[in-house]
Amino acid sequence: MIIGKMDKIHCLTYDSPLGKLKLGVFDNKLCLCDWLYRRKRKTIDSKMCRLLQATMRDEKHPVHQLATEQLGEYFEGCRRIFDLPLSLVGTSFQVLVWRALLDVSYGHTSSYAELAIKLDCPSAVRAVAAANGANSLAIVVPCHRIIGKKGQLVGYAGGLELKKALLRLEKVHPFHQPTLF
Repeated sequence: MIIGKMDKIHCLTYDSPLGKLKLGVFDNKLCLCDWLYRRKRKTIDSKMCRLLQATMRDEKHPVHQLATEQLGEYFEGCRRIFDLPLSLVGTSFQVLVWRALLDVSYGHTSSYAELAIKLDCPSAVRAVAAANGANSLAIVVPCHRIIGKKGQLVGYAGGLELKKALLRLEKVHPFHQPTLF
């Protein structure tokens, strides 16, 4: 990178059936898929720009097309796993948590405590919860599938109503194994 030159995060707003998502692409990878009206929107964007040493620009990018197609398929109940080039932008612990979120299957949930145990950090439940809340790739990195230890809906940057709607969507379109003839 040339000193003094800032790279770009190409941004686009996607109108999902549940609300607007802000999509960001940096270095040909999706780095942002987050609710446009979430709490701390400006703080999240500023942190992303600082960590990537980039500025956000409202510009289309080919990865946006791929992301919007796959998000559309997800909302229609036709996609359970995303196949997108991703850039997980955060601390090493946050990235570790986000990678573990990718293992929580469509239509299933896990708890913050279970996630902490899976990461071999059973006493780090609050840190896992904080990392989960800092996820900037909503839906694609399925932080909405993480619930409280007793099964209650807790914490979601887009709000609990959105979390409930995403979990309901995954229950309405459960995964079915194809029948072999």
